[in-house]
Amino acid sequence: MRRLAIAACIPLLLAPFGAQAQLRGHGGPVRALAITPDGGTAISGSFDQTAIVWSLRRQAAERVLRFHDGAVNAAVLLADGRVATGGEDGRIAVWRFGRDEPDAVLEGHGAPVVALAVSPDGASIASASWDHTVRVWPLAGGAGGAGGAPRVLEGHAQNVNGVAFLPDGRVVSAGYDSTIRIWSVTAPAESPNIITLPTPLNAVAVAPDGEILAAGADGRVHFLGREGEPSGEIEAQSTPIIAVAVSPDGKLVAASGIRGSVAIIDRASRTLLRTLVGPGLPVWSLAFYPDSRTLLTGGTDRMIRRWDAETGEQFGAIALGGPEDPLAAFAGDHGAEVFRACVACHTLRPDEENRAGPTLFGIFGRHIAAVPGYRYSEAFRRLDIVWTPQTVARLFELGPATFTPGTKMPEQRIGSAEDRAALVEFLARATKPE
Repeated sequence: MRRLAIAACIPLLLAPFGAQAQLRGHGGPVRALAITPDGGTAISGSFDQTAIVWSLRRQAAERVLRFHDGAVNAAVLLADGRVATGGEDGRIAVWRFGRDEPDAVLEGHGAPVVALAVSPDGASIASASWDHTVRVWPLAGGAGGAGGAPRVLEGHAQNVNGVAFLPDGRVVSAGYDSTIRIWSVTAPAESPNIITLPTPLNAVAVAPDGEILAAGADGRVHFLGREGEPSGEIEAQSTPIIAVAVSPDGKLVAASGIRGSVAIIDRASRTLLRTLVGPGLPVWSLAFYPDSRTLLTGGTDRMIRRWDAETGEQFGAIALGGPEDPLAAFAGDHGAEVFRACVACHTLRPDEENRAGPTLFGIFGRHIAAVPGYRYSEAFRRLDIVWTPQTVARLFELGPATFTPGTKMPEQRIGSAEDRAALVEFLARATKPE
């Protein structure tokens, strides 16, 4: 079992005043964020396979949680002060600070866990997974404070990307199959209420009054009533939305996309108030402070940034467009813009380390699963594919789950033949050995 270590040597990038600090410590994109109700502590999960517990008052990393075999995709803070993390390895770890090992490990998912939610009464956790299921895990009554078998909610036809609880305890799930499903708590055998939207869904959130917000691959936030009835939508991004959060007072919605901006929306009027512009890289995670004004964002640049959502100001602002953006040299290249959704996992040059995925340097002509030092899944190593412009285009035409079954790659398809051709042409230039 891996250990929980004190993060004495984690580097932090500090602004002149503590209240303006950005947090830097992860070695990979920041995939998950959560903040305690008192605003004093945050937890972040990363593609670097760790979670970090931060003191927001001291602007310091307090502990590093090391357990998952793969990216930490989700993190939530439990009512009793513990933390739960969900990973690419399909496991959920429940941690109590000060102990060397998790209190409990919840196993059962057959694919990455990508989202977690805590029930209103704090008695259970819901997990969303790419195995097409949601599981609701009881926290009381068992060893380490996790008891009994989970309730398995089945029916999604594709990856389940988001999960949340309604105020009355019902579970809401959002899938890449374009459906929102509302699951009963009192009648487990009852079929869920299924709402089909016109786009694949990447995330879901629930406002304090029970309104449901779904983040679409069409760049829109879709609003639904607590029974699933559509109640409006707003175009928040020109590219897919990958994270959504609601302020504790329910007034503001934050929606982030793959090009690095975060839309701030007035929920009552369904209007775009402002756009927070970051370094142009995907923003994977969002969390509001209890003040409903300050926002934390976590992205591909491995940094946790603070924003004033009411003014659009970034605390401790850092110059953008410089070397932090690996695609800065390809400005205006359509293929590079298509590739921007991939920079969280893949680098282009030999002097850049592997990330959640292997480097793409020299990809064309290379056999699948051939990059030295990268840990491929057993299923991936069994495939017999040579990467060519044709096979890469086919990968994104069909989707990784179909073309490379067993892969850890996010399920992402590129429907436009023109976009696929632009991506292939870009890769041929950007990854060619000199």
